[in-house]
Amino acid sequence: MFFSSVKEGIKLIFSGNPELYMIIGRTLFVSLSAVCIAGLIGIPLGISLGLREFPGKTWVTRILYVFMGLPPVFVGLIVFILLSRSSPIGRRIYLLFTPAAMIIAQAILALPIITGLIMTAVEEKAEPIILTSKGLGANALQIKLTLLTELKISFIAGVVAALGRVIAEVGAVTLVGGDIEGYTRVLTTAIVLETRKGHFQLALALGLILLFISFLINTALYHWQYRR
Repeated sequence: MFFSSVKEGIKLIFSGNPELYMIIGRTLFVSLSAVCIAGLIGIPLGISLGLREFPGKTWVTRILYVFMGLPPVFVGLIVFILLSRSSPIGRRIYLLFTPAAMIIAQAILALPIITGLIMTAVEEKAEPIILTSKGLGANALQIKLTLLTELKISFIAGVVAALGRVIAEVGAVTLVGGDIEGYTRVLTTAIVLETRKGHFQLALALGLILLFISFLINTALYHWQYRR
């Protein structure tokens, strides 16, 4: 069954099926958008938390680590409530069962992962970098640029970890997206649907496509990371 599913997956990729390509494109769009949004917030936040000492930082760190393991279904439930028509946000702009709601849910899942991993990397590695830069006569801007350059591998690792988490999750996107055919259906929800129908071979083929996409993205980031 496994090898026949592999063949089925390869056939699906090259079948020219527009619906499949839409699902793949929507999966990439939602997950990459969520990680980009989380990165824009999480990278500066992680750097700031890693460099500064303040009262209550231990508790902030503990809470952040708890959030790194947030259950996707719970996040989906919170976003569903916040975006429902009974909420102040939902009365003004209704985003439930849209790709935007899926992006919001996945960004919430990705944010603590990026922030936590970058904060840890900065705490472990920033001090010798800053001291060396100061010893060489660097100004404040040069120190920041040097820090960003030296820690770029850690930053990419945080982003890759977050992407791996959100691209494979199904609970949150099912709740807030609704798995609407042609609109909010992504690879993970399509796998669940085909499994419920009893189409195990097709579901496994879709899973292999998702795995292949994740492999391509991570391989590209790996080569870029070390070639840079």
